[in-house]
Amino acid sequence: MRLFLLALARFTAGVALTGGLLFWSAGGFDYWNAWLLMGVLFLPMLGGGVWMAARRPDLLRQRMRTREHPSQHRVILLSGLLFVAGFVLSGLGWRWQWGLVPRWVSLAAAGVLLAAYLLYGEVLRENAYLSRSVEVQPGQKVVDSGLYGIVRHPMYSATILLFLDIPLVLGSLLAFVLFLLYPGLLIGRIRQEEKLLSCQLPGYADYMQRVRWRLLPGVW
Repeated sequence: MRLFLLALARFTAGVALTGGLLFWSAGGFDYWNAWLLMGVLFLPMLGGGVWMAARRPDLLRQRMRTREHPSQHRVILLSGLLFVAGFVLSGLGWRWQWGLVPRWVSLAAAGVLLAAYLLYGEVLRENAYLSRSVEVQPGQKVVDSGLYGIVRHPMYSATILLFLDIPLVLGSLLAFVLFLLYPGLLIGRIRQEEKLLSCQLPGYADYMQRVRWRLLPGVW
């Protein structure tokens, strides 16, 4: 219960921060794209959190950890700043009608975002060792089945899809261009993670030889 309450508090803070940035920069609550985003972003997140609290509290505990390897502090900071800048830019775009995408694009992007959540959920189901931090856990083994047999980092693939969908749901082409920086930020994190895993996780170096692609087959 304590873990669930802590997760709920962080979830509530995330909703308040996101809504505050979007509606403040938009100058009011008539920003329908912001309501759409908050629905498709936070409702599945709440459902997933409840499920983990009830069925997989160990996984929820790992996902709640905020300790990061010092080499990742810059990536985390820049990602957070990118989120804030993107939300504010989206709200300002709505207020001043800058670079708005058609309504159907936002609705289609909302559908893709939900599909990305399903992909993320499948990754959580397949890998019991997922953690927010770059680390090797006691007893950890290489997962090479399912999505992990296609790419080495399906969680990051789903995260990129989610991240790039957000500005389109918000109707902002300008924020989408800004968010294109995010995959570049992940490249350094992935390289650091693979360096650590290949040294500390038995069998991971062989896994890297078997599964060539990191994020997207045929691309990288």
